[in-house]
Amino acid sequence: MSLGHSIRLQRKSLNLTLQQLATKVGADAGNLSRIERGELGVSETLLRKIANALETTPAQIYALSESDTTLKVEEPHQPYLASPISIQTSAIDFVQWFRSATPYIHAFGGRTFVIAFGGEVVSEQQFIALSHDLNLLASLEVRLVLVHGARPQIEQRLKRDKLTPAFHNGLRVTDDAAMEAVKEANGAVRVEIEALLSMGIANSPMAGADIRVASGNFVTAKPLGVRDGVDLQHTGEVRKVDAIGIQKRLDDNELVLLSPLGYSPTGEAFNLSLEDVAVSAAIALDADKLIFLMDSEGVRNLRGDLLREMTAEKAKNLLRNVQKNETPIHFSEDVDYYLPAAVRACEQGVARTHLISRHIDGAIIQELFTHSGIGTMVTEQGLETMRQANIDDVGGILKLIEPLENDGILVRRGRERIEMEIDHFYVMEHDNRTIGCAALYPFASERMAEFACLAIDPAYRGGGRGDRLFNYCQVQAKENGFKQLFCLTTRTEHWFLERGFIEQAIEKLPHEKQKLYNFQRKSKVFVKSL
Repeated sequence: MSLGHSIRLQRKSLNLTLQQLATKVGADAGNLSRIERGELGVSETLLRKIANALETTPAQIYALSESDTTLKVEEPHQPYLASPISIQTSAIDFVQWFRSATPYIHAFGGRTFVIAFGGEVVSEQQFIALSHDLNLLASLEVRLVLVHGARPQIEQRLKRDKLTPAFHNGLRVTDDAAMEAVKEANGAVRVEIEALLSMGIANSPMAGADIRVASGNFVTAKPLGVRDGVDLQHTGEVRKVDAIGIQKRLDDNELVLLSPLGYSPTGEAFNLSLEDVAVSAAIALDADKLIFLMDSEGVRNLRGDLLREMTAEKAKNLLRNVQKNETPIHFSEDVDYYLPAAVRACEQGVARTHLISRHIDGAIIQELFTHSGIGTMVTEQGLETMRQANIDDVGGILKLIEPLENDGILVRRGRERIEMEIDHFYVMEHDNRTIGCAALYPFASERMAEFACLAIDPAYRGGGRGDRLFNYCQVQAKENGFKQLFCLTTRTEHWFLERGFIEQAIEKLPHEKQKLYNFQRKSKVFVKSL
């Protein structure tokens, strides 16, 4: 349940209207409505006022929001009570999710993540929820570097000073007056972030948090100069990131906060782009992940399909296609900024770049600790690989084939037999997780090989992975000098017919295999010439 929804439930239990609550806390009823719908974050100050008006505490509101339960009202002015059945169901789901997240918890400890977000996350009160996720990552010993933006805050100050913003090809033309607004806005955002990361309210997600924030002149910059006849003045680009200095802070268990400002050896300050600072920092630190929080939920292709993962090469192809398309309706402005940055990061050594929505509560946790994620992940190389199996793959193979054995589709094999025959198996991996397997059993005298035990994880079926694994095994058979493949099947004859196999009599099997043929099972024989 969201924090906003728990506020709404408490308000309803007291028979308060939105306008009445707004009057009590001195806030706008429209903004309160957006908070309750989860469209707007809530500051700690406003949360205290709301809790006081609702005759409760912030801790109780947090506790209610963290229980994914069905709630009911007994009587007016009575607190909501959770259903024991729903609590039990929620607990079971939580345990299953927590167990599935265990491999990621092991993998992320000691790793460096660079997380970048625009100034809107702060101005729209979304950072308080983000700080909870950052605290969780920090508790798992993830080394965190945050890069914030400040565009809305800069625009606000320019408007206050009656100055007209000037841009050239998406870059701000930063004159002396604009630079003063840039400095003021970045300072205000940095102080707000540091304050929110210092929270430690009991019984809240920040309880026991001990986050120490380090910031400073880690970024050296140079001016962009004159572009297309336009002098960008104090707008610059990153020249160098002090990776050693940042690493020292991270080694001291501090969180490093970088502003989109850079400094030159001559003592000047330059206004930088968020994505330039984030990518440069990730490259310099050899970060394991670079994460961009943006308005859209991820990258979509020209058909509007959300792309869960893509290589840097595919991302470049998509960008080229977008440039050729006059109206790329599914390609948002922020993706136009962040996707090229993701490509640059991956090409220069950053293992993974994630593009996810800032509007989804817990977006970082959902992206990092679930198999499918919720946004788009850009990698230098494809995540799927195929290779010969080894003894460490036995458990993954058993997990794949046991359901098919129980259904009678595959002949039952025990762990000992898999261990003895492991050299005949090939596995398909997705992000180091075994999602497919197949086996080739050689019959050297007849120069034939049996193709067997093909299995694909149900979550990854429908994407042609069975074909890719079969083709991989077919290539291995050719390279090992086999002239024919054969298989025995009771349920999937059409699959093999579609791939060039021909049904044959039992006598076409190798003599050794004929002796082992199970006449009770009555498997059909299919043979394919290589």
